[in-house]
Amino acid sequence: MFQLSIISDLTRIPPKMFSLPRLVAIKQELNGKYANKVIPKLGLAIAVWDVLKVDDGMLKPGDGSIYIKVVFRCVVFKPFVGEVLTGWIESCSEEGIKVNMEFFNDIFIPKSLLFENSLYSPKDNAWVWQMDEENKLYLDVNERINFRVEEEVFNDVRPKGPDNPIVFDDDDQKENEQKKKHSTPPYALVASCQTDGMGCVSWWE
Repeated sequence: MFQLSIISDLTRIPPKMFSLPRLVAIKQELNGKYANKVIPKLGLAIAVWDVLKVDDGMLKPGDGSIYIKVVFRCVVFKPFVGEVLTGWIESCSEEGIKVNMEFFNDIFIPKSLLFENSLYSPKDNAWVWQMDEENKLYLDVNERINFRVEEEVFNDVRPKGPDNPIVFDDDDQKENEQKKKHSTPPYALVASCQTDGMGCVSWWE
């Protein structure tokens, strides 16, 4: 689920941090730049693990900061395909189930990758696995769930200006919130829930 990745970076140390030990200042700046950020084709950066190499600082005309080239190791969330993880069901819809792992919630189990004979119940807002004519198991919101990683999806999400920066009424605000909610994530996981041991943790306890 987690791995250490080696990254090279040109780090800017502003004058206000000159009083700190060099490694402390570098780690603070690197964590501010990388922590909880998606690195394309790599994964979700969690935190700086350690600094491997620090070059001499450089100055730029008209800038009081110091620029230092560093090589460091970063803890990255990057599960492999086939890995089994545990999270919580965040929401259910006719399309499938969205899963939340607290620090990462762009995980989706499409209906085609759920147990055979699974049906969505709008009344219960849950997916129901019809094991046989008598037994039904529910995948309810907020239940702990085991799932299998099937695919990583990286999207090129470029910064965009606000469509409507000035909010005139509640309807405009709700519309903007809906756009943010359905925006494409830079990194997402497609998962499945089809084999023994998958599904709600309580089923197998």
